[in-house]
Amino acid sequence: MAETENSKLGMFSTLSIGIGGMVGGGIFAVTGLTIEITRGAAPVAFLISGIVALLTSYSYLKLTLRFPGEGGTVEYLNRAFGSGILTGAANILLLMCYIVLVAIYAYAFGSYGASVFPADQNNFWQHTLVSGVIIGLCLLNIVSTELVIRSENFFNGVKMVLLAIFVVAGLLTPMDWTRLGPENYVSPVGLIAGAMLIFLNYEGFELIANASNDVANPKKTLPVAYLGGIFVVMVIYVLIVGVVVGHMSFAEVGKVSDRALSVAATRIAGTPGFIAILIAALLATSSAINATFYGTGRLTYIIAKTGELPTELERSIRGQHLEGTLISAFLALLVANFVPLEAIATMGSAGFLLIFLAVNLANVRLAKQTNSHVWLSGLAALSTAVALIVLCIKVDENPATRNHLWILVGMIVASLLIEFYYRSITGRKIHLIRHHKHHHSQ
Repeated sequence: MAETENSKLGMFSTLSIGIGGMVGGGIFAVTGLTIEITRGAAPVAFLISGIVALLTSYSYLKLTLRFPGEGGTVEYLNRAFGSGILTGAANILLLMCYIVLVAIYAYAFGSYGASVFPADQNNFWQHTLVSGVIIGLCLLNIVSTELVIRSENFFNGVKMVLLAIFVVAGLLTPMDWTRLGPENYVSPVGLIAGAMLIFLNYEGFELIANASNDVANPKKTLPVAYLGGIFVVMVIYVLIVGVVVGHMSFAEVGKVSDRALSVAATRIAGTPGFIAILIAALLATSSAINATFYGTGRLTYIIAKTGELPTELERSIRGQHLEGTLISAFLALLVANFVPLEAIATMGSAGFLLIFLAVNLANVRLAKQTNSHVWLSGLAALSTAVALIVLCIKVDENPATRNHLWILVGMIVASLLIEFYYRSITGRKIHLIRHHKHHHSQ
């Protein structure tokens, strides 16, 4: 179906952008990790991180209604905090978080894909598939974006159907419900830290902001897409981890942490179950990488356009912003192949919490313009700040994960340095993207 200039996104399409963006590869990658860290409280952990996402989505909703367009997060920060180095660095950090997302999805693709091969070849196939999927999809983005966008809806549909079957079949076969009891919970601090480690499973709702220019009836559609989307995804996640905990002991999950879903599916429905989840995982992770690459190309373009990255990156080749995609793919290859999963999850979640904290503060500052309740965005800012602090404390407490904090510090410092160095060389300033008025029938 050819998109014409006037064809706008309806309620269902907008909602599915958000849900598709959230139920991406993350749930396949980190379900096992969540259960390892929070044990029987895993469903509660998904609820907690969902609530933080819901609060933040209020700020996004108000900002998107006031400043629609493809600028999204970048635009909101620039409008609220002006063109200082910190704003520029935050936008570059956002780009790095996208790269971390690609790495997580590729890692999950590799783990599930490698499970088909003999155990002793696992490591080889893991790295081969991780690299293959990043390179392959990067090329696909270069060759045909049309194909990327068209395949997206199909992939999303298949993935949701397979996950729904997994949940229903899991609930219909005998489960050990006692594992989900409070006696198997971890400490409250451990629970919040675990919840925040998986926060990146919800970040996909911010993709709605980037598509907001094309939404037919923003005032009606966006609240449903943001709040409804997150609510639906919370329910899906709680059911999925509940089923996994009900069918596998904590020790078993620990052994196959990075592909817990397919092992649980094998328990429930034998080989057909394994194959179904394998297909869902490969489809979900590859479509998530696709969507992220597409987003990253546009994001680099927008950041370059506002003057925070070299003008080189503003160039579009056949209407696509490919240089950003290529750089992201290269960096994602390094992260996915050389950084352990838990460290990647920590980096991504902490990075997004930091950015969402900034967006919540942006909406507090712009509350008059966006017509928002300051206390709600203030509460959202507080929740993201507390979540970030708890996550960092917990990561620091454990000698095995302490060095993950340095990766996060490194990302922040690198963002600041890139911004500072770049400005001092070029003398470019940040400026707001000019809006073409004819786009918005407010």
